[in-house]
Amino acid sequence: MFAYVGGYTTPDRDGRGDGIHVFRIDAVSGRWQHIQHVGGLENPSLFTLTRDGTRLYSVHGGRTLVSAFAVDTHSGTLTLLNQADSGGSNPVDSALDPTERFLIVANYGSGTVTVLPVADDGRLGAVSQLVTLVGKPGPDPQQQASSHPHGVTFDPAGRFVVVPDKGFDRSFIFRFADSRLTATEQGHVAAAAGAAPRHAAFHPSLPVLYVNNELDSTVSVFGWSPESGRAEERQVITTLPAGHAGRNTTAEIVASVCGRHVYVSNRGQDSIVQFQVSPGSGLLRYAAQIPTGGAKPRFFCIGPGSRHLYAANQDSDSITVFHIDQSSGSLIRTGVAISVGSPSAISFVTPS
Repeated sequence: MFAYVGGYTTPDRDGRGDGIHVFRIDAVSGRWQHIQHVGGLENPSLFTLTRDGTRLYSVHGGRTLVSAFAVDTHSGTLTLLNQADSGGSNPVDSALDPTERFLIVANYGSGTVTVLPVADDGRLGAVSQLVTLVGKPGPDPQQQASSHPHGVTFDPAGRFVVVPDKGFDRSFIFRFADSRLTATEQGHVAAAAGAAPRHAAFHPSLPVLYVNNELDSTVSVFGWSPESGRAEERQVITTLPAGHAGRNTTAEIVASVCGRHVYVSNRGQDSIVQFQVSPGSGLLRYAAQIPTGGAKPRFFCIGPGSRHLYAANQDSDSITVFHIDQSSGSLIRTGVAISVGSPSAISFVTPS
């Protein structure tokens, strides 16, 4: 298996990274062997892969670019195809539509969502649609002075796009059809004032949407209508254990493939929290939290086969690897840790 790691590189992002690093992971020992460094890139901070793993797209935090790479699935190496303007400032997330002919990008700095066409060879075209998000800033004058879309997530059917907006305390919902974004009748679903929605994840089989709220360290659980793209709030639950008094913000959220667990990363408390999922309703119950062994876990993901969870500790320049207990969903430290500057993105490709 190949691993692709990106992160922050520039002083304005407190970056200590130097581009994208490619590793080969030994299936038996779990050891990471470095095989390629792609330099000359500023803040390659979050990745999107095609389903077959042959193309990788990277947003560049604090900049205005998105890069397209070809992936050699035999050797694991990357080749830059092209770079395109994101249509706004500080692109932070992207997602491919089901046809993989369009890339949807959230521009945190300018409060916009854009559509970029994807050519047959994987190259990105110029922005074909730009949507400016409209709403009311939240109460935090530093973090919520304007619109800050932070995520782009398609629903399981690929018909709707959810864009959590940290600045406006709402998650926007769009229909995507005929290469264009169109607001649904509902348009958005609100969070509590100052909650700051950040990222979203859908349950793999139930009509349920999860959104982690960055500033108040909670997860909102919504019932989801696959036909209309309508979301109705059913639960809000904290990501913090009782008695925690320090500052904390959430970062990433992932629903397990089996549908029995949801995980969220805490920055400040520096942990991954595990929730148990009710099999009928999709509602959450706080189960456990485990320290990530580093500072500010901005990103984490579950690897192929759902056997391991990988936590990117941005402020301690490390990735820690956890084994996932297949019956309980509990996380167990493996002792494997990888040193890499300011990591914020990890993607995996299985060799051809």
